[in-house]
Amino acid sequence: MSGWEAWLGDEEAGAVMRTVVRQLKLWREAAGLTQAEFGAAIGYGEELVSSVERGRRIPRPEYLDAADRVLGADGKISAMKRDVAEARYPKKVRDVKRLETEAVEIRSYNNSVIDGLLQTEDYARAVFGSRRPQFPDDELEQRVAARLDRQQIFTSPAIRPVFSFVLCEATLRRPIGGKMVMRGQLQRLSEVAQLRNVDLQVLPLDQEENSGLGGPFRLLRLKTGVAVGLSEVQLSANVITDPKETTVLDMRHGIIRAQALPPRESLALIQKVLEES
Repeated sequence: MSGWEAWLGDEEAGAVMRTVVRQLKLWREAAGLTQAEFGAAIGYGEELVSSVERGRRIPRPEYLDAADRVLGADGKISAMKRDVAEARYPKKVRDVKRLETEAVEIRSYNNSVIDGLLQTEDYARAVFGSRRPQFPDDELEQRVAARLDRQQIFTSPAIRPVFSFVLCEATLRRPIGGKMVMRGQLQRLSEVAQLRNVDLQVLPLDQEENSGLGGPFRLLRLKTGVAVGLSEVQLSANVITDPKETTVLDMRHGIIRAQALPPRESLALIQKVLEES
């Protein structure tokens, strides 16, 4: 297993990508073009074309659009962009995104970093970049892209869940990525906090009671009424479906919300930290 097959790590995505790669090669050969000629025509080098056709690189949307135009595919190649976009992310990310798109309510608590759904691109890159051992450059960019792709849940007209985020004040003051990155991140929080379907609260550092010391977690209530918990610590990520355990998370999140500042006061604190930065 090599290239994107090793990165994707599951048969479902691998099958999608093998089909895409096979179609690209068949269209190129049917047009009578060598890899070098095809690369020149679409504005890419022969090495990149070879890497895509050998499964070492995942074709980007602009690559597929250029291929569609040069090969006269009348949209058939461009139509594969959506499949590639879904398949290019790890199975864990795809599974989480599927759950989020089925959710009517998403609740989150984090005392380590800003919740992934709220992260700016620069902040997300800094978070992934701080991981040790380090991610290879390609994988880091894929993870950043996947995180940003999940944030479409805020703007999609077909998906409008209710959000409840609680962030420990430490996440606002921890300068991940440096001063300018954090300023952009705090501005992003200020904007999201004012959305009608979002409650964003901050648990202040001077709050003596903190029921979230066990670490970050998320709780999703799906359209079916089923609750699903998500917990990620160190090298393990867990999906929690046992009703007894999701009930505990439900109760815990409610207590943490009660301990946190109300949304309006939380927004004022975020803006205060932004002014001080």
